Amino acid sequence: MNMKYKNLEELIAVIAKLRAPDGCPWDREQTHSSLRPNMLEEAYEAVDAIDDNDMAHLREELGDVLLQVVLHSQIASENGDFTIEDVAKELKEKLIHRHPHVFGSAKIGSAEDVKDAWDKLKAEEKTERKSAMDGISRCQAALISAQKISKKAVKTGFEWPSEESLYECIMSEFDEFKQAKAEGDKVHMEEEFGDILFATVNLARWNKIDAEQALLKANKKFETRFRKMEELANKPLNEYSFEEFDTLWRQAKKELAK
Repeated sequence: MNMKYKNLEELIAVIAKLRAPDGCPWDREQTHSSLRPNMLEEAYEAVDAIDDNDMAHLREELGDVLLQVVLHSQIASENGDFTIEDVAKELKEKLIHRHPHVFGSAKIGSAEDVKDAWDKLKAEEKTERKSAMDGISRCQAALISAQKISKKAVKTGFEWPSEESLYECIMSEFDEFKQAKAEGDKVHMEEEFGDILFATVNLARWNKIDAEQALLKANKKFETRFRKMEELANKPLNEYSFEEFDTLWRQAKKELAK
């Protein structure tokens, strides 16, 4: 056993034991599909720890993410599909191939050049892809997906001629939403609202803003202010009028700005 990676190797052995006939009943009955929610949950919890800059929590959550990687690899190994060694080998080879400026003789200057080279090499590897839209995960958050779709479209030359034309597009989508609402067409309203969101994601991309991060920050800001508003309230919130709510909201905002 390589003592440098002793705990990692022991973890792999622990997972194999849990999946063994004399192991844990719950672990034995898990499949790739049954563990899908766990993979998502652990990834989100790791991101929460990153956002909170909580290193102790991040260490714990990265362990939980690693558990998912090892557990899925163990299941795949039992099914004769691949092993954890195959996972590590493929990742290692991919990283070396996509960093020719580090492991080869290629000359690349800026971080942006590195990203462009990465995308080019990735495209060369994924020869089975026929559309610019191929390779976008169907399971990721809608805002993240919209950003990727938009960026892929732009690489083909599909782009608004100016930021002003993008503003005009957004306002047009609002008008179409209002028209659908006036017609009482819920299906059309949902479609047009989606167009509004997609257009605003493009506005974020145009200004080099991460739409997902922007919305996460807005969510956190609203939640923080609302919690402060609850602290400042002198009666149940459901007894407040709109005007009182507005005053309390402004007070909460002022308190948090101190």
